[in-house]
Formats: sequence, C-alpha cells, structure tokens
Amino acid sequence: MTESYKLAASRLRSAEALLITAGAGMGVDSGLPDFRGNEGFWRSYPPMAKLGISFSEMANPDWFERDPRLAWGFYGHRLNLYRQTIPHEGFLTLLEIASQMPAGYFVFTSNVDGQFQAAGFAQQRIEECHGSIHFLQCTAPCSSRIWEASELCVDVDEESFRANGPLPECADCGRLSRPNILMFGDWAWAGARSHEQSSRLTNWLSVLARERKRLVVLEVGAGKSVPTVRLRSEQVAQTHSTSLIRINPRDFDVPASCDIGLPVGSREGINGIRQEFIKLGACAAERE
Repeated sequence: MTESYKLAASRLRSAEALLITAGAGMGVDSGLPDFRGNEGFWRSYPPMAKLGISFSEMANPDWFERDPRLAWGFYGHRLNLYRQTIPHEGFLTLLEIASQMPAGYFVFTSNVDGQFQAAGFAQQRIEECHGSIHFLQCTAPCSSRIWEASELCVDVDEESFRANGPLPECADCGRLSRPNILMFGDWAWAGARSHEQSSRLTNWLSVLARERKRLVVLEVGAGKSVPTVRLRSEQVAQTHSTSLIRINPRDFDVPASCDIGLPVGSREGINGIRQEFIKLGACAAERE
C-alpha cells in the first residue's frame, strides 16, 4: 500500500489539473448511511423494512403521487440529515490538493448531499449528475424551473418516517413539489441545472486537451451497482491518456496498467495519499 500511495502522490504532484469523481462511498466516513443492498437501507430506515420496500423502489417519483407523506418523509429525513452532516477531513484534504493545481480542478459526483459545497469546493466547479436534494422542482413538472430548498423545513416522524404538516408546493401551479434528484424510472426530472454543470465540465476538459495540460482523475467511493461515476472516470482517463486513481474498499479494480487501485475507504485513502504528497513537496523544496 505504501508504494501505491507514493505512486498516486507522484502522479498528483506532476499534474496540472485534477478531476475528482465521487460516489456514495465518499460520504460514509462523514457518518452518512450506506444504501448498498437492502440490509444497509433497511438498517437506516426500519419502516421500509417492515413494508418490504427496497432503496431502488423507494427512490422512485411515483411515491409522490401514491403516498406523498411517505415520499417526503424519506426525502425530508435525508435533507435534514445532509444539512446536519459535517464533511469528513478527506474533503478538506482533497480541496487542499485541488487548490494547488495550476489549471484548476473539477468535481463530478453522483451524490445529491451537497457535501462538496459544504466543504468549500466552488459551486461552479461541481457537476452533480443526479441532481441535488438541496433544490426543488414541480412534480408535474409544470415548467423547467428549479429553486433552492434553503427555506424548506420538513417535519418527519422518526418512528414512521412520514412527513407531518403541510407538504411543499410548486409556487407556479400549486402542485406538490419534490427534490430535484434523478430517481429510478424518472421521466419528470428537470435536468437543466445538472446539464449546465455538465457543460462547464465539458468546456474545462476541452480547454485542458487543447492546451495539453496534464490531468489526473481521482475517483473515490464509486461502486458498480450504478456505475455512472466509474464509467465517467474511465472515459475521461482514456480520452486524456492519463492515470486514474481509484479509492474503493471493495471495487478497487482498475482498467489499465497505468491506473492505481487503493482497497481502502475514502478518508483512509485520501489521507494516505496526502502524507506522501506532503513528503514529495518537502523533497522538492529541499532540492530548490
């Protein structure tokens, strides 16, 4: 592992730009629940276990019509949890490293929790490909409008995980509103915000390619069950002929010999790289 950390740190030290890609495993060390498999989901939401509802079944927009209080109980609880969660130090370490890149950084994440923004990453440097729980849209939708959920307070019964009181409404048509998250079987998702983020990332990558900047892709906590992040990491690394550093305690296999797989959790992996990154920096300073 030490040699792998050294190699990863060396790649980062020689890079001019950094693309951080992150899946659900990135937030586990912050204390956020792991929804991998029914057991993890049901452990966090016992009422769903009693009903026999899996995460993929619950994360479906149909619930806002079938049982809106259950739907908003689930997403309201998650919204409250994410607001209260403090990003673990691995986020700050990544920001420290990313901020040293001469050609900048970008974040591509499937997470909807807003942890990167809470840790201080620039909003304009993040693509949330599945949307964000901190923004709302109409369930219809009556328009493509997306608005912030900063004023929304959802009272959730902790025993039943059902929402109490008035449910949030669309200011334009009065219908029920919902989080601006891409769910399973979701044909009503308003994706304009995420599409704008995607355009910014695509433009940044195009500039890097045109100016021949040295890019490294650092992926954290991205599994295979919904491989959106892994595929994006591999696509960018292949297109830019660069290295992929993959941190994942289980799915750490990498597609190419020049890539690096670290079989550890997010915080441990990031901190391991950081230690070697600092050593390399000190050595470079001594030589100067």
